Amino acid sequence: MIDDPLDLTPVEQPCLRCRRIVAMRFAGVCPTCRDELRAKFDLEARDVTVTDYEPKPNVTPNAVATRDD
Repeated sequence: MIDDPLDLTPVEQPCLRCRRIVAMRFAGVCPTCRDELRAKFDLEARDVTVTDYEPKPNVTPNAVATRDD
């Protein structure tokens, strides 16, 4: 078994969004693009009210659903 430490030093590579060359440990978006995306899409949580399901009037239950055991 080899116990080589994982080398996570940043490597110069292009940002996947703006194509600018930046030193990053993994391929992805650069810190500038990450901050822009976080500011654009970071929204406040909100409560969503969903009404109870009511089947359409033209839908009839099948024989298995209406069977009495």
